[in-house]
Amino acid sequence: TGIAGFIPHAETAHYTLSVLPMFILIGHFAFHAGLTQGAFQAARKWLGWLPGGLAVATVFATAGFAAVSGASTATAAVFSRIAIPEMLRSGYDPKLAAGVVAAGGTLASLIPPSAILVIYGIIVEESIGALLLAGFIPGAITAVLYAVVIVARVKMFPSLGAGASESATWSERFESLKGTVPIIAVIAIIMGGIYTGWMTPTETGAAGAFVVFIYALARRSLSLHDIKEALLDTAKMSVMIFSILWGVLIFVRFLGYAGLPAAFAEFLTGLPFPPLVVLLMILSGYIVLGMFMDGIGMLLLTLPVVYPSVIALGYDPIWFGIILVKMVEICLITPPVGLNCYVVSGMRPDIPLQDVFRGIVPFFIAELMAVALFIIFPGIVLFLPRTMGVG
Repeated sequence: TGIAGFIPHAETAHYTLSVLPMFILIGHFAFHAGLTQGAFQAARKWLGWLPGGLAVATVFATAGFAAVSGASTATAAVFSRIAIPEMLRSGYDPKLAAGVVAAGGTLASLIPPSAILVIYGIIVEESIGALLLAGFIPGAITAVLYAVVIVARVKMFPSLGAGASESATWSERFESLKGTVPIIAVIAIIMGGIYTGWMTPTETGAAGAFVVFIYALARRSLSLHDIKEALLDTAKMSVMIFSILWGVLIFVRFLGYAGLPAAFAEFLTGLPFPPLVVLLMILSGYIVLGMFMDGIGMLLLTLPVVYPSVIALGYDPIWFGIILVKMVEICLITPPVGLNCYVVSGMRPDIPLQDVFRGIVPFFIAELMAVALFIIFPGIVLFLPRTMGVG
């Protein structure tokens, strides 16, 4: 009883944790401000000339919206309405169109502002600023890998959409950049503020929400009702997440009293295998878990036991956080519980769920390639945190 009454307040009543509702609020304001259309049209003008250019544009547009959203399912839902109809009208294969949106939505898990990274930082008590910085480069690389996969597949199988390339004049391209100004501003505030140390993560979240709010007011796309809904939805989601976190923090204390994390860490470090092999075994377990659980649930259930074991193996906690979020990305698109795939199918009933799952197969492979790249070259993940001395 004492733990249940003391731990939730002691562990979460910190100013730094208010970054979570700030990031959630950015996403709600961005939705009402219509930033998705601006990102998509700009990406279309600049990348439409490529083989599968509209699909490539969708990937980078989802990455751009992820930088102001932080919610994978919301990103997938919005672009199911915007991008899939455009791709189908241009002759793209429905499986490719659906797969691009489902996979592109996962980028919101990694690219700041990422709610998942904040939750990871809260549970393991690591620097949230360092985690957000560490997620930027891997998120950008993942988007590039998605684009390479699309171009390669369309070149190999032109029927997927090679004949749908679009061209635009340079004036049209530069004109389209106007719609991306709020997104660029939010990215600059979050990354620049944290990197330079000029602002805390919470302050960058508040500044980002303010920028999107002012932009929405300037466009007259945000009514009083929309403001009320955005604030209420932010409060509801924040309370839900913190309620789950309270339960996990209490659970962690009981695990500590039982000695389970230490025993499990001792077991893993005592295995007659190199640390890399043990790590790959753990990640394989996450892939299997991801087939049956949502990302946040998987993370909350396993971290109290797995995290001490990984640290005992000698791995960097910031680096492991990014690798773990990559596992969350994978679980968002793997059957039978690939949540993003269900969202896309729900928004587009004309595309059967099995076609959505078939469409994400190449992107699943791209995700595995990205994880392998970050394991082989951990400096990619740790470059920004190390150069600014965070964490």
